[in-house]
Amino acid sequence: MKPKMVIGNWKMNKSFEEADDLIIAIGEQLSGLKLKTGVVLCPPYLYLELATDHADEADFSVGAQNCSEYKNGAVTGEISAEMLAQLGVEFCIVGHSERRKFFHESNQTIAKKVDLLLESQLVPVVCCGEVIEERKSNQHFEVVEKQIKESLFHLSKEDFESVVIAYEPVWAIGTGETATPEQAEEMHSFIRQLIEKKYGTEIAYSAYILYGGSCNAQNALELFTQPNVDGGLIGGASLKANDFVAIIEAAETAIKEN
Repeated sequence: MKPKMVIGNWKMNKSFEEADDLIIAIGEQLSGLKLKTGVVLCPPYLYLELATDHADEADFSVGAQNCSEYKNGAVTGEISAEMLAQLGVEFCIVGHSERRKFFHESNQTIAKKVDLLLESQLVPVVCCGEVIEERKSNQHFEVVEKQIKESLFHLSKEDFESVVIAYEPVWAIGTGETATPEQAEEMHSFIRQLIEKKYGTEIAYSAYILYGGSCNAQNALELFTQPNVDGGLIGGASLKANDFVAIIEAAETAIKEN
């Protein structure tokens, strides 16, 4: 049984002082737990250096919430993968449904970001998932397959091994709705089969496929004990230290139970 992974996506939340307090609180609660679960905090850009400073003494890694599709140059307001790497960031979320919806990011744009992250030796956390209309019309498998193939399947086997996938049913993000464990498992199994067809069994079963979508302290264990759910990409619940650590503890329990 491979270790689980829990990633906290803070989105655009917290003042500097609040961010500092939250990072310290999470670090203190994780101290001494001897975790097998990989923990990643993804605060806003402005707090990344704060987080990496604390990460040196705490049991978590740091990730960004996005990066530019451009390597460098005259692209005002953008942050490059190389800049993130120089800060000590190790992970970066790309393709989140909010980026797709509000900033009209395509699968092709996401593929460019993935390439730049890998070039800078960062781990891309690539999101995929369907909206409610696509789920109701039974197009969810088709939608997710297209997203994965167009954003990731240009990669070599070696590069793909460095990627994390996060399945996020868009209809369950910030709504309080959650895919049932059976729905999550069904899609995660489907994604793993796609990977297996493309890259083979060994890479498919070593790949991390996380669930994102209103995962919380109450439902995390039931989700994480599904055979193909390797952890979670956590939104709102990552903004409270007690809730986030409870989810990490659920991941630890799931490792033992499996």
